Amino acid sequence: MHIGVPKEIKNHEYRVALTPGGVRELVARGHQVGVQAEAGIGSGYPDDAYREAGADIVADVDALWASAELILKVKEPQAEEVARLRPEQTLFTYLHLAAEEMLTRGLIDSGATCIAYETVTDGLGGLPLLAPMSRVAGRMAVQAGAHSLEKAQGGAGILLPGVPGVAPAKVTVIGGGVVGENAARMALGLGAEVTILDKSLPRLEVLDHRYQGRIRTVYSTTETLEVAVRESDMIIGAVLVPGAAAPKLITRAMLGEMKPGSVLVDVAIDQGGCFETSKPTTHAEPSYVVDGIVHYCVANMPGAVARTSTQALTNATLPFVIALADKGWKQALADDAHFRAGLNVHAGQLTYTAVGEAFGLEVVATEQILKG
Repeated sequence: MHIGVPKEIKNHEYRVALTPGGVRELVARGHQVGVQAEAGIGSGYPDDAYREAGADIVADVDALWASAELILKVKEPQAEEVARLRPEQTLFTYLHLAAEEMLTRGLIDSGATCIAYETVTDGLGGLPLLAPMSRVAGRMAVQAGAHSLEKAQGGAGILLPGVPGVAPAKVTVIGGGVVGENAARMALGLGAEVTILDKSLPRLEVLDHRYQGRIRTVYSTTETLEVAVRESDMIIGAVLVPGAAAPKLITRAMLGEMKPGSVLVDVAIDQGGCFETSKPTTHAEPSYVVDGIVHYCVANMPGAVARTSTQALTNATLPFVIALADKGWKQALADDAHFRAGLNVHAGQLTYTAVGEAFGLEVVATEQILKG
């Protein structure tokens, strides 16, 4: 199969979909891999590293897209990339369609087969291709939030761990999943006072046992959320409804209850954000202030640590990429029910229910498509 790896063009996106090591694995199986010139530079991989792994370096981006049967990306395709898609092509990348109606309709109109990293499942109920970036984003959220608490960034001028004689910052994490646990772990390690809110008592029990009570675990209700809003110096939104838009848990009215200079970090921004006042930002201008509260809402946080992120992403996606390349999309999905959950769009049809519900679009069952 001819596989194309274009350079990411989203603002300040430095990741690349495949490391040279991943290329080597695919080439060894008889596949042809084209990598756009300088696609890996932001992750520390020069063109020569890809050449040595067996890739063809392609300077002409149009030629790269035109010749590829399988296109591997990191972020959702931008408008000019959607325009390059053809019905016979398969796109494998993060899509987050429930927050992007225009992109959803563009992919439907393209006729291409579009498989989303973030909706592939596993036997334990997890999201194995989302988890690596969730770990990175969770840990980065605390770094970003700590920086945003500095007075020069609009924050209250609070040092996260405090110092002897001065209390540490209070950090609340909404959501105890992969993002939430990694954020809480990072904040705890930096010396903050940490609370996790979640609606799953079994999950809170796991976290309480794992961290031996060093992280406060609180069942999430309207009341406990209101308490967190009043008391926290930093709130990290780590809510995930797989494939669907994130619920808005903190309204603009609630900002008035927060301490001036407090920080909201919305890691759910890819799915529309979990704060009413959230809007996507970039690494170029990562934060803004609403009603005296600093908002950090970068939609591709892991892109800032591209080397780590690219390696972690390839480790997770490579087995699925090999399956697509060896078998073709239809057989690969037919053979693996968890991989099948990744199909979002095919031949002008939407296949993911949560996205259809978000935009009032008709959804066709993946199983029906595979029978066709």
